[in-house]
Amino acid sequence: MIRHYVLFKFKPGVSWDDARAQQAEQIAGKVGGEVPELREWTVGRNISTRPIAYDFIVVGLLDDMEAVERYLVHPFHQEAISAWREISDWVIADVEE
Repeated sequence: MIRHYVLFKFKPGVSWDDARAQQAEQIAGKVGGEVPELREWTVGRNISTRPIAYDFIVVGLLDDMEAVERYLVHPFHQEAISAWREISDWVIADVEE
């Protein structure tokens, strides 16, 4: 099993008041129901106020790296990426469980 973590950091001038951020959050929440490779899908806003903190996280559980590769190219996932690319930068980690 692979636990897939993605942490998003807003670009300067973007906040949760921005309609684009709210739209990106909404589409991210739907990825788990649209991408069949995802066994689990969790999303959430960060509540920390520390400057080093990221703004949003998604966490998925997939069977193996082949499933991760299919997830990455899934059209709905690509739509979510497009929404986030406009407003944020991100880091990822894929951890074997």
